[in-house]
Amino acid sequence: MTDSDFLAATRTFYDAVAEDYARHFAGVIAHSPLDVALLGAFAELVGDTGEVADLGCGPGRVTARLASLGVRVFGVDLSESMLAVARRENPGLRFEQGSMLDLGLPDGRLAGIVSWYSSIHTPADRLPDLFAEFARVLAPGGHLLLAFQAGDAPLRLERPFGHPVALDFERRRPEHMTKLLEGAGFAVRSRTVREAEEEKGESAPQAFLTAVRR
Repeated sequence: MTDSDFLAATRTFYDAVAEDYARHFAGVIAHSPLDVALLGAFAELVGDTGEVADLGCGPGRVTARLASLGVRVFGVDLSESMLAVARRENPGLRFEQGSMLDLGLPDGRLAGIVSWYSSIHTPADRLPDLFAEFARVLAPGGHLLLAFQAGDAPLRLERPFGHPVALDFERRRPEHMTKLLEGAGFAVRSRTVREAEEEKGESAPQAFLTAVRR
């Protein structure tokens, strides 16, 4: 699959579900204490050292959470429909359309990156390129927070909310992601895995890595 294929598939999927997705997952972070704590710790790490990008920001839930903690943050997403929701619900924040694989930012521009379940549609063979792009735009000493579903088998989601679209949600092993990040120039500082919260519709453990750009 070429970049244009998987990027187009991802964009089409999220353009279709944006409004339903935003309603369905409204408030989900606030009801996940560990997620809140991890975002709070990330905010403490980056402090006021510079600008932070929330890559694959969707409707802007994480962007807004970080902004409320004093982080200078902006969101980036492939889906214009998701960005429309983010801008409507967070009129004081900045959101831009773009691809995580080609951010168009100067080298070393950012103090931090959050990739909150946004690497899960990137094919396995493109993850080294993705993390190399993260490393390129982060300043030395910059922080990364990466969230993803843990496991081996992907989840195929078809006709979400009744829309005629489908997409694969890749699950990854934390130890494998750690090796890939290290290969891209990161030092992983923490690795957290929590069990699936089935009452919230989760079907796999959730993994969180924090890393520093060497």
